[in-house]
Amino acid sequence: MTDTAGRETLGFQTEVRQLLQLMIHSLYSNKEIFLRELISNASDAADKLRFESLASPDLLKDDTDLKIRIGFDDVAGTITVADNGIGMSRDELIQNLGTIARSGTAEFLQQMTGDEKKDARLIGQFGVGFYSAFIVADRVEVLTRKAGLDSSDAVRWESDGQGEFTIEAADSAARGTTVTLHLKDAEKEFLDAFRLESLIRRYSDHIAFPVLLENPSADADEAKAVNSATALWTRPRTDIDDDEYKEFYKHLSHDFADPLIWSHNRVEGKREYTSLLFIPSNAPFDLWNREAPKGLKLYVQRVFIMDDAEQFLPLYLRFVKGVVDSADLPLNVSRELLQRNPELDAMRGALTRRALDMIGKLAGDAEKYASFWTEFGQTMKEGLIEDQQNRDKLLKLLRFATTKSESAAQDQSLDDYLSRMVEGQDKIYYLLGESHETVRSSPHLEQLREKGFEVLLLSDRIDPWVVEHLNEYEGKSFQDIGRGQFTLPDSDDESSQAGENDEHKAFLEKIRESLKDRVETVNVSQRLVDSPACVVVNDQDLTPQLRRMLEASGQELPESKPILEINVKHPLVSRLSGEGDDTKFTELSNIVLDHALLAEGAQLDNPADYVRRMNKFLLDLERS
Repeated sequence: MTDTAGRETLGFQTEVRQLLQLMIHSLYSNKEIFLRELISNASDAADKLRFESLASPDLLKDDTDLKIRIGFDDVAGTITVADNGIGMSRDELIQNLGTIARSGTAEFLQQMTGDEKKDARLIGQFGVGFYSAFIVADRVEVLTRKAGLDSSDAVRWESDGQGEFTIEAADSAARGTTVTLHLKDAEKEFLDAFRLESLIRRYSDHIAFPVLLENPSADADEAKAVNSATALWTRPRTDIDDDEYKEFYKHLSHDFADPLIWSHNRVEGKREYTSLLFIPSNAPFDLWNREAPKGLKLYVQRVFIMDDAEQFLPLYLRFVKGVVDSADLPLNVSRELLQRNPELDAMRGALTRRALDMIGKLAGDAEKYASFWTEFGQTMKEGLIEDQQNRDKLLKLLRFATTKSESAAQDQSLDDYLSRMVEGQDKIYYLLGESHETVRSSPHLEQLREKGFEVLLLSDRIDPWVVEHLNEYEGKSFQDIGRGQFTLPDSDDESSQAGENDEHKAFLEKIRESLKDRVETVNVSQRLVDSPACVVVNDQDLTPQLRRMLEASGQELPESKPILEINVKHPLVSRLSGEGDDTKFTELSNIVLDHALLAEGAQLDNPADYVRRMNKFLLDLERS
């Protein structure tokens, strides 16, 4: 809707309205972050103009001194945050302040719980930026002019944050953006020079542009520079305290939580660059969207070049945040040039090792590492598939649930496992399953449990791919106890199984004939103690979990039948052995197989047939 004055009224995108209400409610206890977010946006705008001016110096004209100005008016009840950065056009203003152009917005909003602490963490991961102004303001005005446009192209935006905003042409404006907050009556505490100065020092001292605080009683030219105006990563580590690193991380990521750990490093010699890497405390809501923006913030000789430069770290480390500032790359570098730059491979390798070393250091704190693994463990497992060069480092960082664990927590390292190996044990045993509960109660574990052997319990969705890359660790090979022939170190080797198969040859042959359409073969099991049967797969076949996932994705796979292993000492198998009626023998053989399939998490091809067999079996029991 447009009125006679040329003012257009537009509605916020639905997701913006939802986010505004959630944010104002969830972040009210941390309301002062509005200033950090607005200064951070102003800093980004100045960074972008400095980069654009490399190719188009005229964009700066006679206003080359990039800065951020903070002002307040205790009579009008307003705070202003102004920059002389890149500015916005009318279309950009509508796009940036009226919509959230991010994939996964709906999924993000669905994760909101109503728990203020949890929701604040999620909002921090999503990044609220400009909208944080509405925590303290009941009306916000934005006056902006894009660099390179005439002063007559200035635009004014205004909203009370309820559901609509207005946009109109402004008479004139300097280059850049001015945000004016009309504070709520309860938030007038921020109309104080000392309070504002302390917030700027706390949250924005690391901003690389001067942040000037204007006192309403003084001349504008006497505005006071509050921050150090030096890019934090360019300063010596000994001059930076932990709080400064934490605040820089929050500026960089728009996260509200402190990082778990960080690494600040300067490389000199053949290639020169500085890196500052952070591991977040919490996974971003879009961690599993492999198309989502990711990567480090790239600077060249302290000039901002691009956000989300993904070429500096492998995909499995996409959760790592940080800055890399190169002295060697050209200032006009693009994403395409980065992909072809020979220097990049060496930098990528070094930064990857530094990130892994940082995570390795974190592993020294069991509590912190448990938190890290809960958030990022599955992405770290991707590294075992994607990054063979750092395989040894990654293997030491992996954590597993095992049969020795008291819970489902993945908190045991391979070194922990090796330290508990039974004398004479020469393999690392593992078992795949659809869920932790399924794999922990699997019949495949019975013999190993009885003899004191520990087993890694693998139930993450990525595990069927991961195990293809688990060859050996510290000289010990890995063995899937749900696959192929299996004997324990204290057994008489495979000859014991062969002997039992010969002893029960006629019985096994009869079961094979009854189940010939459903199983590859039937053997006497060396794994079972309490259960009547289990199913295993050939060494050459896909694991059942991987097969099910590939089939669910639409892939056609060659037919594969499981191997049925039976426990000849079990009463149910003894009953089957003594069954003289061929029809009943076939029915009971199928029931034994169905139960073995269900125990390993498989879906029966014909559940109705299973129900019919069980009903008949139970009725026969009652009659006998």
